[in-house]
Amino acid sequence: MMASSDVDNRVEGSLFSDPIPSEMDALCPSPPGPSRPQRSYERIGGREGTSFCQTLIHLLKGNIGTGLLGLPLAVKNAGLVLGPISLLCMGVVAVHCMTLLVKCSHHLSVKIDRPSLSYGEAMQYGMENVPWLRRHSQWGKHTVNLFLIITQLGFCCVYFVFLSDNIKQVVEAANATTSNCQMNYTNQTQVLVPSFDSRLYMLCFLPAIVLLVFTPDLRYLAPFSLIANLMMTASLGFIYFYSLTNIKYPIDLPKVGRAVDYPLFFGTAIFAFEGIGVVLPLENKMQRPQRFLPVLYLGMSIVTFLYISLGTIGYMCFGEHIGGSITLNLPNCWTYQAVKLLYCFGIFITFALQFYVPAEILIPPVLARVSERWQTPVNLLLRTVLVIFTCILAVLIPELDLVISLVGSVSSSFLALIFPPILQILTFHTEGTLSPPVTAKNVVISLIGLIGFLSGTYIAIEQIIARNALKHVGTLASSFRVQ
Repeated sequence: MMASSDVDNRVEGSLFSDPIPSEMDALCPSPPGPSRPQRSYERIGGREGTSFCQTLIHLLKGNIGTGLLGLPLAVKNAGLVLGPISLLCMGVVAVHCMTLLVKCSHHLSVKIDRPSLSYGEAMQYGMENVPWLRRHSQWGKHTVNLFLIITQLGFCCVYFVFLSDNIKQVVEAANATTSNCQMNYTNQTQVLVPSFDSRLYMLCFLPAIVLLVFTPDLRYLAPFSLIANLMMTASLGFIYFYSLTNIKYPIDLPKVGRAVDYPLFFGTAIFAFEGIGVVLPLENKMQRPQRFLPVLYLGMSIVTFLYISLGTIGYMCFGEHIGGSITLNLPNCWTYQAVKLLYCFGIFITFALQFYVPAEILIPPVLARVSERWQTPVNLLLRTVLVIFTCILAVLIPELDLVISLVGSVSSSFLALIFPPILQILTFHTEGTLSPPVTAKNVVISLIGLIGFLSGTYIAIEQIIARNALKHVGTLASSFRVQ
């Protein structure tokens, strides 16, 4: 919990005040040190800060989550050849946009003599470079912060759906779980004992997740977070092994998917490249920040390789039966049921880390307006309301693949593709350093992001409505048969 004076200093009455917190702020506090202009991007006197390897681990953690498990379905939507090529192109563009964000933050922080800038602050000070936008520069910060909130709460919605789908499958197959892990080409886990609707599982998880987000300091979760990361890493190893050893030959899959499904690929893929929100916090916490770009290139190269390899191998293994998460296609033997449970534990712990960002943006301004006596109960109440809100959204859209695509299309496209090129134009346009080709490149990237946002959002919503209508028809048909 934060003291009242801390809250007053931090929020200054603004709903979207900076600096924007992240899970790195909680698990990896910023070291003391001179401002960026003084240290020339290197802390002086051996002061503490994250090392190259620590930053690399945090970067990998910030980019690898549920989005990775949904990429085999994304490759199906794009095609066996077009999918991996598109993932590679998207990875290159995403890393380029991360690099733009870091360089713009460096330039602006030196210009205004600030030790560091958040994503929102960078957009604000970038807009101040344009005379006719200067009066509205606060809206740049507010807009970026709003999309950060939407993105993080979207991740939390995805986690609810992921947990419910996987636990439901484990429970339904419990009586049929064996030691035989042979490939089941008819589709995923054999369900012999139908159980509750997945939305009821979400409601069952709700009390546990509410208690989880009551954690007063995320550093208390650091040991569990380490365990969760190890479990998720081991689970990915098992998933890779199973997928590689059970590819069915000859491979007769579409090389290029249907055009109408490609926007769903875009939403899922851009959701997977979810780490742009942690780029500046990580760079600001490095002991030698001038080495951050090598960390970024190495880390994102590993991430892109994982995305392309698992997406392609998973689709080759399960083909047209691939689910919204590749874990849903694993057989019902003890080994792979355990893999699902281990990954679910990792996602459960990660929920608190993802929830930290919107909670620390939205709750402190409210606490600043109540007496110290009521701050703790109000804090807990607001956290509960936010978790219930994300659960309600997940209950309304209990389709894992469509939720991932919708969140990616709506919010991740802005943060990862649209804003960074615009920020570079705003930051450097008055200095004569932007050539026409660079400006044209930035405009093209932003337009691609905008087209992906519009088409991906439209197709995802259309598919959600269509699936709900189909389920409603199926429910009515079942009720008539019973009568």
